[in-house]
Amino acid sequence: WFHKPVVNEELLRSLPNLKIVASAGVGIDHLDLKLLSSRGVKVSNTPFVVSTDTADLGVALMLASSRRIVEGHQIAVSPDTRHFSADWLGTGVSGATLGIVGMGTIGYKVAQRARAFEMKILYHNRRQRNKEEEGAVGAIYCKKIDDLLQQSDFVLLSVNLTPQTHQLIGKRELELMKPTATLINISRGLVVDQDALVEALQNGVIKAAALDVTYPEPLPRHHPLLKLQNVVLTPHIGSATRETRRRMMEGMLESIQAALAGLPIPNEVL
Repeated sequence: WFHKPVVNEELLRSLPNLKIVASAGVGIDHLDLKLLSSRGVKVSNTPFVVSTDTADLGVALMLASSRRIVEGHQIAVSPDTRHFSADWLGTGVSGATLGIVGMGTIGYKVAQRARAFEMKILYHNRRQRNKEEEGAVGAIYCKKIDDLLQQSDFVLLSVNLTPQTHQLIGKRELELMKPTATLINISRGLVVDQDALVEALQNGVIKAAALDVTYPEPLPRHHPLLKLQNVVLTPHIGSATRETRRRMMEGMLESIQAALAGLPIPNEVL
């Protein structure tokens, strides 16, 4: 579990009869697909089962950050609290603009949830969704990510980690965002240049960040992201519900059984 053992050349040499590597979740950035294919090893993942819970968490992070829930909890339970400050304010979500970078299954489910908050929804994707899908959630396509970054109050990242998305959000992109904007990452830590993000949060380039993913995981205990008040962090728990994790395991087993029986593999990664 959790990328162990590492599937590398050494492991594959030790397992000459290996049929399949069944990976939990959506991301396959930890696997060398060309290496596996060259040895005739199949790969599967569990992409769709994680989408609902991960979308839920994305919205939860947006709300937690905007309404300063973690800070509020700390104040409410602190032994030093004698009164609640009247000017302790968060940021409204309803009616705000949400920019979704990566409108796949998870991103689309986030848009469905954001629709209930009467948010204006922008999205940037490799391909534009059809008009019916856009209309169902009121989403507006931004061909250029810069346009989305400049207009959004909340920018939510929901992309696979690829060479094209590695550090997709860096210093330049952060400076395009509003100084009142929040960055939410439910994809992979390496999609964001963390050093640039720390600098942006410290200097008021953007207002806040809410991150379910970082690099590495967990962060070193001295990392500056752990000390910033305008950051909400969760320990990569997008799919972490009992129900979803059970369905993930069942999906992996189905793929393994199919591979061993020589049958079509559910959710095979090609």
